[in-house]
Amino acid sequence: MIAKIGPVRIRRLREVFGSPERILAAKRHELQSIDGIGPETAVEISDWENRIDLSAELARVRDFGATVLTQEDAVYPKLLREIHDPPTVLYVWGRLSEKDHHAIGVVGSRKTTHYGLESARKLSYQIAYAGLTVVSGLARGIDTAAHLGALAAKGRTVAVVGGGFHYLYPPENRELAEKISANGAVVSEFSMTVQPDRQTFPMRNRIISGWSFGTLVVEAGLNSGALISANMAIDQGRTVYAVPGPIDRPNSLGSNRLIQQGAKLVMDASDILDDMGTLFREEPRLERSAPAGLSDDQQAVYDAISGDETPADAIIATCGLAPARVMSTLLALEMKHFVKQLPGQRFVKLL
Repeated sequence: MIAKIGPVRIRRLREVFGSPERILAAKRHELQSIDGIGPETAVEISDWENRIDLSAELARVRDFGATVLTQEDAVYPKLLREIHDPPTVLYVWGRLSEKDHHAIGVVGSRKTTHYGLESARKLSYQIAYAGLTVVSGLARGIDTAAHLGALAAKGRTVAVVGGGFHYLYPPENRELAEKISANGAVVSEFSMTVQPDRQTFPMRNRIISGWSFGTLVVEAGLNSGALISANMAIDQGRTVYAVPGPIDRPNSLGSNRLIQQGAKLVMDASDILDDMGTLFREEPRLERSAPAGLSDDQQAVYDAISGDETPADAIIATCGLAPARVMSTLLALEMKHFVKQLPGQRFVKLL
């Protein structure tokens, strides 16, 4: 919580003073003698009790139902300790497990295609089914699909967020965060009231890549933040995986470029699991949970949509209802967020 102090400076200070307690008790002149600690930073540290309300922060953590881990805790991710700038502490909402030492990061665009969402959900389902933890960032798009796929497999998933727990982002994923905290953990390196911004998200990305054996980029444009995660993974000595996409879609240009540059092409989770010496006992299939409370017409139309993009003509032919009735029913299903219409009057299931 002390301004101007990050993991690298803390490591340098601990090498000299030995413990956090001794750092906080040090005199300004002692602090300034350390390489990289200037007068302003020395003041921030030596005057911390007048600047930071530690008891209030601990109360916020307790009231939220979170815990705080340090690098000395056994469940602090082993691979994360090895990076150049591991988080000094991790705020944890939920519970970390020894299983979470074996993880794959899954990242991609916030603005994505149906192909990207389905790929992220399927691959994350398979990864979690195999017993690995899916680590992602709770963002819209690919991150959300990755968490949902892991939860559907009844596996573990960890969401690393780019701000304090009082400002979970995006707000519409609050319910998803609650589900993740019950089946894994939501994690942050930021104190409870830090709001996410352009600086905190790249900091979050290094945790996703550093936590994981490898990082899977499902769909990313040339300017996607997912490419930052991929580059961080390379710098951290991790493996980068990428899902190929159509060459004429902007959303795929970044991930396709990664494959060009040496990322391992992934068509199935076994392409990743082979590197970890893990095999499926049987090929997992992502089962969709049917939406509840549908009328007879709605159920018939919903069932007529295949697992892929289905033209309206094919839906009409399959369910046997009048065209006008089918189209009005599709509109009702779309308003309930059970289906989505794509260009060319093609429809896909969202559940």
